[in-house]
Amino acid sequence: MDEKIFQQIVSIVGPNNCSRDIEELHCYSYDSSKQTFLPDAIALPDSTAQVAALVGLANKHLFPIVARGAGSGTTGGALPTCGGIVLSCSRLNHILEIDCANQIAIVEPGVITGEFQQTLKKHNLMYAPDPASLKFCTIGGNVAECAGGPSAIKYGVTKDSIIGLEIVLANGEILTTGTRTEKGVVGYDLTRLFIGSEGTLGIITKIITRLLPLPEHKETFLLQSSSLQKATELVAIILQQNILPCTLEYMDKTALRLVSELLPDPPDDTTRAMLIIEIDGSKENVKEQSNQLKSLVAKQNSCTLQQATTDEEIQEIWLARRSISQASFKLSAHKTSEDVVVPRNRIPELVHFCEDLAKDLNITILTFGHAGDGNIHVNIMAANGSPKETKKSAKAKTALFHKVINMNGSLSGEHGVGITKSPFISLELNKTSIMVMRQIKNMFDPKNIMNPKKIFPDNG
Repeated sequence: MDEKIFQQIVSIVGPNNCSRDIEELHCYSYDSSKQTFLPDAIALPDSTAQVAALVGLANKHLFPIVARGAGSGTTGGALPTCGGIVLSCSRLNHILEIDCANQIAIVEPGVITGEFQQTLKKHNLMYAPDPASLKFCTIGGNVAECAGGPSAIKYGVTKDSIIGLEIVLANGEILTTGTRTEKGVVGYDLTRLFIGSEGTLGIITKIITRLLPLPEHKETFLLQSSSLQKATELVAIILQQNILPCTLEYMDKTALRLVSELLPDPPDDTTRAMLIIEIDGSKENVKEQSNQLKSLVAKQNSCTLQQATTDEEIQEIWLARRSISQASFKLSAHKTSEDVVVPRNRIPELVHFCEDLAKDLNITILTFGHAGDGNIHVNIMAANGSPKETKKSAKAKTALFHKVINMNGSLSGEHGVGITKSPFISLELNKTSIMVMRQIKNMFDPKNIMNPKKIFPDNG
């Protein structure tokens, strides 16, 4: 990057909030996809005006600009694949307003999701999306990827909790979308367009969130099964019985083995799968649905149901569940993490396919995730980084994606496309869909400076 351009960046954000030092650049060169691309510079703006000035500079001098939250994404969405500036949102980290009367909040993109939720509890309110990385991921990153989480089965994913945005476009102009009201149908729904766009259309600087009252009561259950088939079949059956959990999570035996020591009562060796089931709402409704669940499970010979009785037990259960992804590195440092989605009643078919695929390729594959909405995390663990193991991992990923599409599923439920899934999007999207999306990208970003080489495959 030209020194004159860098000095203009310094003039926008200040000398302490930008850098070209190689040590600093490396800190912003990677995300959880484990791939690395070095930026030319980093900048940490603290206002919409500073973001707009940086984007205007990029537009004038034609260098890429990549927004970054916590770097917790797994598909390479925050990687500076073409160099340029990484624009960190870490200083755009303020909760600007909590409107209790209308149950909305306005936040900046660098707000940590879990910290936002804890703040809202003081007002007896909740922000529903709860990705596994909530203790460190940012709301801006959640919006860019349309993140989900365990509560999506009842409360939806990020797009269902966002009603308005402020966005800096590629030409430096500022766009506002949505409203502060529950209803608003004037013009196109641009809010939904930008949610999940992975920073390719603009940089989000403010977010209007929908809030909900904290549930009066919640009960947490662990369902253990000696049959993988039965446990996964029960997901659809539970929902068919007019039981609506706020979470319905699944773990296979390999995932369980990795985190069993964190559970309040570690499962025995005969357990092949486990479900975490939570029911929330009024005390009366929760009691009624909990009794229905107990009655249903009592009829299943291969299943047992255990209720958590203390806050400590509940915390241990969720610590175990949220630790699976990181714990999988005990098996290997070479992991391919996918987040496919299939119809709920076909989850048994998917997990059995993964078991058979692991045997055929002699590779470890574990499955876990948000069974309540069919979003299963498939972790493909190569034994090492050798060309042979890398090839097996790639073969497993390709086979998985083809299977999911044949099951009327989707390649991603919450991780986005980034660069790791972009070569495969034509499996799910037809030529017309991809063409229209490219046209939208070209309209908003004709100079291709906003997070280039994401979502769309290089081969066109």
